[in-house]
Amino acid sequence: MDARTSFRKLWLWPMVTLAAAAGLVFATLYVLDVFVTGGPSTGDQKTLFDYFLFDSDHITDAVSGLAAMIAAVLGIVITVVSIVVQLSAERYTGVTAMFMRDRTNILVMAYYVVACVCGVWVSLSLKGGFVPRLTLLGMLGLTVGGLVLMAPYFGYVFRFLEPANIIQRIQIEATSRAQAGARAGGERWASAQAGTLAAMEELSDITSNSISGKDKIIASRAVDALKDLAITYLETKSKARSEWFAIGPAIRDNPDFVAMDPESLDDLVSRRTWFEWKIMRQYLGIYNEALAQMRDINYLIAIDTRYIGEKAADVEDKALVELVMRFMNSYLRATLNAKDVRTAYNVMNQYRLLVEALLRRQRTEDVVTAVGYMKYYALVSYDMKLSFVTETVAYDVGALCQLAHDLGSPTEKDLLALFLEIDRPGLEHAHEIALKGVRKAQVKLASYYVSVGAEDRADIIFRDMASESRERLRAIKDELSRVESKDFWEIIDRGRNFEFMPKAQREAMLKFFERFDSLGSTPPTTGALSEDAAAS
Repeated sequence: MDARTSFRKLWLWPMVTLAAAAGLVFATLYVLDVFVTGGPSTGDQKTLFDYFLFDSDHITDAVSGLAAMIAAVLGIVITVVSIVVQLSAERYTGVTAMFMRDRTNILVMAYYVVACVCGVWVSLSLKGGFVPRLTLLGMLGLTVGGLVLMAPYFGYVFRFLEPANIIQRIQIEATSRAQAGARAGGERWASAQAGTLAAMEELSDITSNSISGKDKIIASRAVDALKDLAITYLETKSKARSEWFAIGPAIRDNPDFVAMDPESLDDLVSRRTWFEWKIMRQYLGIYNEALAQMRDINYLIAIDTRYIGEKAADVEDKALVELVMRFMNSYLRATLNAKDVRTAYNVMNQYRLLVEALLRRQRTEDVVTAVGYMKYYALVSYDMKLSFVTETVAYDVGALCQLAHDLGSPTEKDLLALFLEIDRPGLEHAHEIALKGVRKAQVKLASYYVSVGAEDRADIIFRDMASESRERLRAIKDELSRVESKDFWEIIDRGRNFEFMPKAQREAMLKFFERFDSLGSTPPTTGALSEDAAAS
């Protein structure tokens, strides 16, 4: 809805309707009095215009009544608004200042003050037998306007103080400040930094309070507002002046910056990422608070962080892409420390989607780096006895290898090598048998390679699996063969069964397992890749 339509719907039509209804009721009763009941008239011929022929002997009472009425309305408006704003300010910081900066609130309050002052002056304008009819009609109009304005204004105040609207207004104001400050010279950029940073922390406080109050809707909106702020900022970041990327005096004392190592602080300046770092630092704090309390917020933070990473890739901001991956890693570390397998499962899904986006944008170096991180957390999960997380990473990296092959990406060889290391913990754990789920993921990828004719890639996986016991291989084959539906039998966020393969791929799986028949019943002593296989 544009501003003009909004004004007509929320202000003009309600006021016109109320005034018209009141005018109609009064006019009907007045006509009945004048023409039916024989009410007073100034002449022999009665007309409706007789209403405006004010009697100087009695109009003074009416004038004082008009002034008292508009003053009473102003008192009601101030009382109601003060109570509502105060209640909202106890929950959301900065609401009072925001309310007083709003142009509509200022104009409405100014209208009532002007009407009250005019009422005082009109009450002193009646002298002798002089009746200022035009002035009285103007005062009558101001009073009527104040009365019919009261209802739509209350509606405006309640809408203004709705949490979702407060969040949106904070985000819009912060975006405007950041964009103006990024282009400003002199000292204006420093004050813009402070205002923008304060808005970020306000949104973070709203989220924290909403998590404590189990208000998921408001918490989600505040998290999304931080994402919208970051993405909108990135669209104009390239036009910012160099001063904007320095950590100015107005924000240097912020606890998040004060606590940082000086070298890390210098890195933020040189990489021009203090703004995005602060947003995702707020995300990390919210993420830790939401763990085990409101998991949906954890998922949403991972989703929004991915959006920021994708936008960073679109604008060719390599430093920000790396920063996004560091925060994704921090989310995973916090989740694993909390042993929250379900959250790790969903966050890893967003990590994979981010890497897929980087793959499609041909950011090969970032892709290999990210998959290396994923492999690391798979091994950490293995050591922490969170085997399902390790299996999740294996399936996700397998999906990335498949996408890399589809896209003809030069990263495929490196991704495949990392994929085959997921079931290999450090040397101190070399005696342990690889997880069956990881091997299933490897079989699934090998079956894909066979189905598309990439026999050399399938052969690399075959050589890696050659050391597996035949009993385990038969169990894997039987379990994968029985999966015929892509839908998992429970409701999950991913919506797809890890082990499902299309018909052609399942048929290719059978061909892949035929390769093990030639090895006999005794497996080789090592599953390491030969140099020829790795080179292929």
